[in-house]
Amino acid sequence: MFKKTFIPFILILSLSVYGQKKELKAVDKLVASQDYDTALNQLLSLESVIDGSELKYQAQYQFLAGKIYGAQKDFKAAFTAFDSAREIESENGFSKHTAEIDKLMNGLSLEAVNKAIEENQNENYAEASELLILVYNIDKEKNADYLYYAASSAVNGGNYDQALAYYQELRDLDYTGSVEKFYATETETGQEVELSAENYVLFKKLKEYSSFRAEMTESKLPEIIKNIALIYVQQKQNDLAIGAIKDARVVNPLDVGLILTEANLYIQLGDKQKFADLMKEAIEKDPNNHILYFNLGVITAEQGDRAKARSYYERAIELDPSYAASYLNLAALILDGEPELVEKMNSLGNSRADNIKYEQLQKQREGLFLEAVPVLENLTEIDPLNVEALTTLKNIFGTIGDAANFKKMKEKLESLGQ
Repeated sequence: MFKKTFIPFILILSLSVYGQKKELKAVDKLVASQDYDTALNQLLSLESVIDGSELKYQAQYQFLAGKIYGAQKDFKAAFTAFDSAREIESENGFSKHTAEIDKLMNGLSLEAVNKAIEENQNENYAEASELLILVYNIDKEKNADYLYYAASSAVNGGNYDQALAYYQELRDLDYTGSVEKFYATETETGQEVELSAENYVLFKKLKEYSSFRAEMTESKLPEIIKNIALIYVQQKQNDLAIGAIKDARVVNPLDVGLILTEANLYIQLGDKQKFADLMKEAIEKDPNNHILYFNLGVITAEQGDRAKARSYYERAIELDPSYAASYLNLAALILDGEPELVEKMNSLGNSRADNIKYEQLQKQREGLFLEAVPVLENLTEIDPLNVEALTTLKNIFGTIGDAANFKKMKEKLESLGQ
């Protein structure tokens, strides 16, 4: 008669645990030798066994998976595995791998961001956006910048629904993207340079630097709100677009950027009067902004009020004499009446009265040309290579018979390859 043999249950468990430990150690050696394919195959074969094992082995399993996937540049799988390992350890009071996981995830995050930059450069915007979101999700509080960049990539890729979701999340986070920048002037060169926060403090003790200053970069919130609104416009949801901007202005009533965002929305919707009203409101809050006056000049000219448009362009030039577009638009505004004069001249007959009228109109036309000349000449003084200004001057001098200046402009254009 055979004797019944009983194997203690605890012995079976011990052998099972020993086996898991041994197998995981073998995978660890394969990872150390960089045989990642074999390591992954061997690790995956343990999955069903590990699921019901001790938590420390589950954490080790996920840790090894993260290392393997990270080495293979499968960022999503790596981050997921590392997150699982860290969560198991955190929730169960041990931290064997936590410090190394944090270090590895920081390195992988940098690699993922660099890969996203590469994908953006190659116009693979969907892939770039996905990588940036992975990095954002690692630490949402610290990595909000990457949510912003992910939204930009989604827009570039035409995935407006996804971009809208990202921008809305940024808005809900009150994200501004604003950071403090530090500057100082080199005493020897007189050039202002940007400094790190540490050097900003240290260099104050050095005589080689002076004129230290710190400033916050411009908030990205107006741009975010604008993009939300523009996506709504693209989706034919104009009411939502207007509502998004109005909500933002309630929170930031003094933000000129939001006023301009709303103004730009109305110009896209074809409401030029509302655009002009908002531009005037922006000027009240930022009276020295030449772009505001320039834009008002454009809209006012389109509405037919040349005198007021001229005053806006002249104010824009006064505030920023280097802004070429103000000169060009002012000159174009002055010359805008010329086609009407030519039409009247061509409609006249050969009677004595018509000839007198013709001469009067001819003088008016020349008066417009002569009025535009100093505006364009001022532009060529600050921007000698401005082909549009030089060409217009050449045409004016040719029309009024100023041969010397016509030749001068012609030679300048030829020297520029025109």
